[in-house]
Parts: sequence; structure tokens; C-alpha cells
Amino acid sequence: MEHGAAPPGTPPERRRRGVPVWAALTGALLVAVLAGGAGGVAGTMLSSADGGATDSDQDGPVMNEPPPEAPERAPDTVAGVAQRVSPSVVSLRSADPRVGGGGSGFVIEGDYVVTNDHVSSVLEDDGIVIDYSDGSSTGAEVVGSDPSSDLAVLELDDPSDVEPLEFGNSDEAIVGDEVIAIGAPLGLAGTVTQGIISALDRPVSPDEGDTQFFAIQTDAAINPGNSGGPLVDMRGRVIGVNSMIYSMGGGAFGEQPTGSIGLGFAIPSTEAESVIGRMIDHGETAYADLGVTYDQESPVVGAVISDEDDAIERGGPADEAGLEPGDVIVSFDGRRVNSHGELQAMVRDKNPGEEVELDYERDGDRTTVTVTLGSED
Repeated sequence: MEHGAAPPGTPPERRRRGVPVWAALTGALLVAVLAGGAGGVAGTMLSSADGGATDSDQDGPVMNEPPPEAPERAPDTVAGVAQRVSPSVVSLRSADPRVGGGGSGFVIEGDYVVTNDHVSSVLEDDGIVIDYSDGSSTGAEVVGSDPSSDLAVLELDDPSDVEPLEFGNSDEAIVGDEVIAIGAPLGLAGTVTQGIISALDRPVSPDEGDTQFFAIQTDAAINPGNSGGPLVDMRGRVIGVNSMIYSMGGGAFGEQPTGSIGLGFAIPSTEAESVIGRMIDHGETAYADLGVTYDQESPVVGAVISDEDDAIERGGPADEAGLEPGDVIVSFDGRRVNSHGELQAMVRDKNPGEEVELDYERDGDRTTVTVTLGSED
């Protein structure tokens, strides 16, 4: 498993929503990072509009023209969106035919391709080949990657002439909005699936619980190979980069036959666009940090700081604010904290250097302090 199973739990400043408390998931549900096939959707670095149509954005994003031989479909139908988005969808594979795996990506402004870090990291050592929907191919080099957000950006050697797709504003998305995924699940290029946004702000982890971010949940069918391709709305704008699913069974994709059960998770476009921009400009990115290690096994409601001696970084934000090992953080920036995963996601939503109030409990007493967030590369 590329990043392993992770319990539900944790992008630049954004509008807040209430974080739903996860119900306990029993049986053999696990988070599986999608890798091992191909597939995805399309997106870009162009400025985003909001989640729905507006008077000031009636024309919509610039997209590819449908094939002249194709039957005409209205641009706001699933078929119409698929016709216009598909040319900008790419598949990633290794330059070494002996190396399996792969995934999806999408062309953004500047002829860059965005995919998941867990896709590119497996292929990078032997060289990465990008396949377009028209059958053309080109090599590509990774210019930036970030395992904690499961994003990577590639620069193309010989880009094809396709329209980059625009990012929408995932902060304006609501539960019930229709979404479309286009990619190559299980290597079946050009596959189109449709669904809705099932939930927002689901805390998930791409790296075995070390970090969490808030994800978009969708019931659009996503399977191994869709990794790295975004969800698009009914205007063809990218609102999320597909990254994970819940799957029935006890193993990761590639180890046993598992597939979509209607619980897919995508990195919101607001986070993705910011992270991608920093990677293109600087080759790396940074997130806000509290400077603590959490007790991930504690059953206590809240984020419990580990009782180990080095659980609090000396001179770090939590140390400067007076927190100690064993303290339970119960509120952050006015929002209730139910778990360490939720807190990690809340912290990632902030910028390094911001001042935030948090409440913690120690020996039954509750204290409010102001912390100045640090930076974690």
C-alpha cells in the first residue's frame, strides 16, 4: 500500500464550515490510496470561479472543442462536459515497460500536469511517460511533490495542444452538487463516471496518519487508476483532485480485488491550487504547525498531546504558549476539536505565522491561550 490505511482524521486560509464528527467505521473498511492502473480527470492554474454559475461568469471556462465527428451534446450535460474535458486528461506510466502501476493526471496552465504524489513517486526513478487521449505521448519530469497533500506537478517535454482546464472554487461547493470523474480506472482510458458531492471537510490522511487534510467526499465511482485526476463540476471546472477511497477488504489495491463502494475522497481545489502554485514557484511547500506530537491511540475526545518528553518541540508554538505533554486540546480557532486528526486538518487550513486561540484541558481545568503557528516544510 503506497501510503497505507489511515483512520479518518486532517490548505491557505479558507471559509470555514462545521466539521462533521465521523461515525465509527467497523468491519473491513479502510482508506486506500489509489495507485496501480491509470486514470483521472482534468484541471488548471487559471483563476477560479465559484462553485455554481454566476452572472459575472456566464461564459464558463475555456475548454476543448468536441470532436467534429461526434454527435452534438449540450455543454452542460455529462456527455458535453466529457467531450470537452477528456482531451486534457492524461495517463501516467513508467518509461520502463517492466514497471507496473501508474495513474491519472490533468493539464493545467503552463503545460504542467498535476497528479498524486503517490502516483509520480512510484514512476519517477525509471522515467515518466504521459499518454494523451489522442494516442500521443511525451516524457515528463517532476518539478515539485508534496506527500502530505498527495500532490505532484510535472513539466512536459513535448506538450500536446490541449486546453488547460480551470480550477473551480471548492469552498463554494455544497453537498448534492453533481460531479464527474474522467480517467483510466484499471487501465480503461477515457472512462467517465458521474455522482454527487456526498460530504465536505472529511478529515483523511495520505501518509498513515502523520498528516491530515479536509477532503471532498463523492459517490462518483473511483477505482485504482483514477488517482491524480480531479473531479469536475457540470461546467468542466476542477473542484478536487482524486486521491483516496474507502474500500471493503483488508488490503490495498493491487493486493486483492477491491473497488469503489461509493466513498471517494478528493483534495479540494482551493488547497490543490495553492500547493501546486508554491511547488511550481519554489519546488516545495510549507504548512502551519503547532510543534507537538499527538497520542494517536488515546480514546479521549480531543487532541491529546503525547506524554513523551519530546512530544512538544522546544521553543515551538505549543511550548511558547505553555502547553505540556498530556494536555488535551479541545478547541481551535473557535471550533470544537474531536480528535488529533481534526486538529491537524484545522492547523493545515491556517498559514504559518498566524495567531490562533486554542483551548486545552489539564487536570480537569480548561485554559484558553493564543498561539503563533510555526511552519513545517
